[in-house]
Amino acid sequence: MADSPRPTLTARERAELADANASGRRPVMFVHGLWLLSSSWDSWRAMFEEAGYATVAPGWPDDPETVAEARANPEVFAHKMVQAVTDHYLEAARHLTLKPAIVGHSFGGLIVQKLAGEEVAAATVTIDPAPGRGVLPLPASALKSGSPVLGNPANARRAVTLTFDEFVYGWANNLDEDEAKQLYEEFHVAASGVPIFQAAAANLNPFSETKVDYKAEGRGPLLVVSGEKDHTVPHAISHAAYSKHSKNVSVTEFVELAGRGHSLTIDHGWREVAQTALDFIERFAPPGPV
Repeated sequence: MADSPRPTLTARERAELADANASGRRPVMFVHGLWLLSSSWDSWRAMFEEAGYATVAPGWPDDPETVAEARANPEVFAHKMVQAVTDHYLEAARHLTLKPAIVGHSFGGLIVQKLAGEEVAAATVTIDPAPGRGVLPLPASALKSGSPVLGNPANARRAVTLTFDEFVYGWANNLDEDEAKQLYEEFHVAASGVPIFQAAAANLNPFSETKVDYKAEGRGPLLVVSGEKDHTVPHAISHAAYSKHSKNVSVTEFVELAGRGHSLTIDHGWREVAQTALDFIERFAPPGPV
C-alpha cells in the first residue's frame, strides 16, 4: 500500500478548519491558482460569510502568508506539482466535519475538479479552469499566455514571475492600465512553472497528474464559469471541461460572463462572479446550520 501524503496543513489553516467545524455552518473552501495567494479570496470570503457560510482558504503547500513575504522569497514557489497541491486540499477537506462546497480559479479550478472527483465536495464551482487531461482545445491566446513559462524548458524547475506586460495579456487584457497596475501590485506573486508544463503535456501522458475523474458518481453538482474575454483560459477550454463533465449523473452547468478576463475573481467586477458562484452553491449546498 502506498504511503499517505505527509501532512502539510499550517497552523493558520488548521485554525480555520477548526473554526469552520465549530461554527456548525456549511463550509466553503476556496482554491487559488498560479500567481496568487489565498488572501486573493478575502473579499469573496466576507461575502460568503455574510450569506451564512463558514469559509476556509488554504494556500498551496509552503505558500508564504503575505504578498510581501512572497516577493521577498519567490523561490519558495518552485517545484509545486498538481497532485501535491491537490493532496494538500484533500487533507483540508477531510478535516471538515461537513462536506464543503468548493470554489477554484484557474489552476485552482482544475484542482477543485480533481477534488470533486474524489467525492469530497457538496457542490463545486470551477472558474476559468486550467485544462485537465482530455480537454483538447489549445487556442492561440492560451499558448501566448503560457509562453512566459513554456518558452524555456528550465522553467519547469523554477518559480516564474510575470512582467507587467505579460500580466496584462494573460490577466488584464479587458481592463484599463490603471486597474491592471493596481492588481499587479496588490496580488501578483511568483508561481511554480511545472504545473503549466504538466497541463501542456497532459494529453500525451495517460498518467498525468492533471487527470480528472469526470464520471465519479458522488461528484455532486458542478458549475463551470467562463470569462468571455479570457486569454489564458478561453471559452473553448472552459466549455470543453463542461462537455467532459456534462456526462456525469450529477447536475452540470455552464455560465459565460460577458466582457470578463482572467482577473475576474479579483478585479472591479469580482462581485458578479462571486454572486454567480454563491447562487449556485445556495441551490445545492445551503449554508446551515446543518
